Formats: sequence, C-alpha cells, structure tokens
Amino acid sequence: MEQEAYRHIPYDIEVEQAVLGAILVDNRALEAVSAVLKTEHFYDPLHQRLYEAMQISIEKHGTIITPLTLHAALKADPGLAEVGGHAYLAGLAAAAPALPNLKDLAKILYDLAIRRTLIHIGEEIVNTAYEAPLDKPPQEQIEEAEKALYRVSDSARYGEGPIDFGQSLRMAVELAEKAQLRGGKISGVTTGFYELDKLIGGFQPSDLLIIAGRPGMGKTAFAVNAGFNAAFAYAQDMAAGVELPRGAPVLFFSLEMAAQQLAGRVLSERAEIEMWKIRSGKFNEDEWNKFVLTMQELSSVPFYIDDTGGISIAQLVARARRMKREKNIGVIMIDYLQLITPSKRAENRVQEITEITKGLKTLAKELNVPVVALSQLSRGVDARDDKRPVLSDLRESGSIEQDADVVMFVFREEYYLKSREPEPGTPEHAKWLEKCERVFGRAEILVEKHRHGSTNNIQLVFESAYTRFSNLAEDQA
Repeated sequence: MEQEAYRHIPYDIEVEQAVLGAILVDNRALEAVSAVLKTEHFYDPLHQRLYEAMQISIEKHGTIITPLTLHAALKADPGLAEVGGHAYLAGLAAAAPALPNLKDLAKILYDLAIRRTLIHIGEEIVNTAYEAPLDKPPQEQIEEAEKALYRVSDSARYGEGPIDFGQSLRMAVELAEKAQLRGGKISGVTTGFYELDKLIGGFQPSDLLIIAGRPGMGKTAFAVNAGFNAAFAYAQDMAAGVELPRGAPVLFFSLEMAAQQLAGRVLSERAEIEMWKIRSGKFNEDEWNKFVLTMQELSSVPFYIDDTGGISIAQLVARARRMKREKNIGVIMIDYLQLITPSKRAENRVQEITEITKGLKTLAKELNVPVVALSQLSRGVDARDDKRPVLSDLRESGSIEQDADVVMFVFREEYYLKSREPEPGTPEHAKWLEKCERVFGRAEILVEKHRHGSTNNIQLVFESAYTRFSNLAEDQA
C-alpha cells in the first residue's frame, strides 16, 4: 500500500513544558524568556493560559508562583482540570531540566511560532487568489500579502530589549575605530563633499537628515550627487577589496522625478555633457562615445531608484526593509518628504507630517542606516531681504525640526541676484555685477542643526549645466 505523507503544523509540546516547568522551579527564569516569548508563541492553548497567568502573577503582582499557587489561580480552568490539575503542574516542575538553556528553548518556540504564522499567511494568499473577490484585485492582494509578511519580519525585532552600558560603550568605540581606519576622517557613509564629511562625520547610521531649500536652489541635485557619491565610492572600494568601504548601497525614493530623469542627471554630471543634449539626443561623435562609456562604467553602481508616485509611509518602510535584506542598503534618500502619503488622514497637515517624520526616524533606528529626506521651505524666505533660510522656514516645521538629527539648507545667492538686476549704467549695477562675479557658480550648504556636533556653512561649487555640486579647490577654499 502507498503510504501518504502527512505534514503537521510545527510545534513542540515538550519544549513548552520544559520552559513552563523551569519557571515554576525558579521564577527568575521568566526574566530570561519574557523578552523573547509572548503568550501566542505557545501552541497549546492551556500552555498559553499558564504562561499568561505566570506573567501576571510574577511581573504585575510580584507573587511567587509554585504549582500550588498557579493551580489556585486557575482552578476554574476546564483545560487544566482535564489534564490533571495540580498533578500536571507538579509534573511540569518535577520534569524541568536541571540546567536548562532557557534562551535556546525560548528561541525554538519563537521560531516554531513564526513558521506557523507563515503557513497561515500562505493559506490566506492561496485561498484569496482562488476566490478572486471582485473587491480585492490582484494588486491589492499582493499589497496585503506584503504587509502580512513585513509584520512577521517586524516582529522579529521583538525581544531585543535594553542593552547594558558596557555594550553601548563598545558600539561607540567601534564607530571611532571605523573613523580611524578611514584615515581619521569619517565614521559614517561619505557624501563625497570633504568639508561636509568633516563636519557631520558623513551620513551617520540611525540618523534622520533633512536637506531643505526653496525651488531652484538645487536640493534634488545635491541629494543625488551625495547619494551617488556614496554608492560610487562603495563600488570602487569593493572592487579594490577595501575591508571598510567609505560608501554604501543607496536606495533613492524619487517621488517627484521619474527614474530615467534622475539617471539622466547622474549621466550628465559624470560624463560632463549638458542635460539639454541628453534630452534632445544632439551629440557629436566624441560626446556620444563618452556618454556610452560613462553609462557602462556606472551601470554596476549600487544606486537603486524607486519612482513610485504618492507612496505611503507604510509602503516606503516596507520596501526599505526588503531592500535592506536583499541589497544591504546603507543609505535611504527621499525626494521629497511632503509628497509621502500618510497611512491615515489626520485632522491637519502638521499631524500628517509628524506621523511621516516619526516613521522615518523609527525606520532609521530600526535598520541602523541614515535616512536622508528632502523638504520644502515656506514662501516666507522669498519675502525677506536676507534670503538665507533658518529652521523656522521649514514647512510644517515643528516635527521636522524636532525629529531630525541634522538639518541642512541648500542656498545659492546667485539664483536671487539674477532676478534683481538694477538699471544698467548706474553705480548699483556695477556693484551688482561685482557681487554676481563673486557668487557665480557658488553654493552654500547651511548646516543649521547638528545633534552630535557643531553647525557651520559649507562652500561648494555648483555647475548648472551638469546639475553638479563639487568641492572647492584648495586655493578657492
């Protein structure tokens, strides 16, 4: 006869009994497992109720739990009575391993619970796909499946808990060692801009950085330049076999521009071919060869663009987590913050922006990567004589200013001077020309908030033909 192979739901009653018995023998054992195990991680419903009763008695009431006191607390439980009541609990304590490695046992139960959850999600996906309900098209089914899987992934963080100060110190020393290994320059991910790296130490893990500016200042160009510099440096160092690369793979959420437009900007900047030529295809032969060679050189750089318009904060977080797992993303950039859709509509825009900035800061800490978000500025800047922006110019600034670790503004005085030309031939016009010459092709990065250090203004070169920011030469600096 053919034997049918049956698949069983993954669980281990004996391990559950060992954990419960160990807690009954020594209540302090609960401290070792409560950071990892929740009630629902037990498969047997009776064991779920026993574990919950233990937690309530020990953690909330400070009561010592023994087989006798636990039986008294659950005397009315029909499931406990069915298996023998006090005798069952006494048996758990008697059979408890003498020196149990409780953390390992808890990990086994946790992993089994995750497998059961995955099986349940898989069944839901299959059943919904078969039923094909009209109110749930395939795309919505995919999104729901992704959310369910990310919830499982997110739950894997459960149980990390506090870390002792000694471990915190070791982590701080590791950052200093990284900076030392990189020649005493930066501990974070390079931006490619030397003075900025020196000031903020590069893009730091778990930081939320805001790059803000009025339209026309070049904040998108600056973010693309900094992000691509990081990805390019990573590719170079990995090819050279450098143990500690300066850069990192970058995930760029472009909510305003299409991926091909962003790629065109990078090509323009790297090949030094004007953007209008790339758009119109008006190359001479040398330029075309240069264009193709540059494209081939850059094609392997780990710079990933997601140009989904109107993406929600929940979708953004989910995609970032996936890319972190799949591509080991080291920097996340968003252009720009105000175009992210909140998960739920709030009473006003300020509350929505608060939810978004808090979500981005949480993401930075969770993935331990820098999150760089671009932001708009209010029109109040244009109404002032001094056009240099300040923190209060951030649109819906309360939460942005509060949650950000670093806030920097992109400012180009040249942009404003062009529109304020005095009457030619006047003394004012001569002064205006002199000032234009002084600020032509110059940009400033105004670091106005820096949670970990000092603030300053960084001078850079801006070449509008290639939408490129670059470092000043030493003599210019």
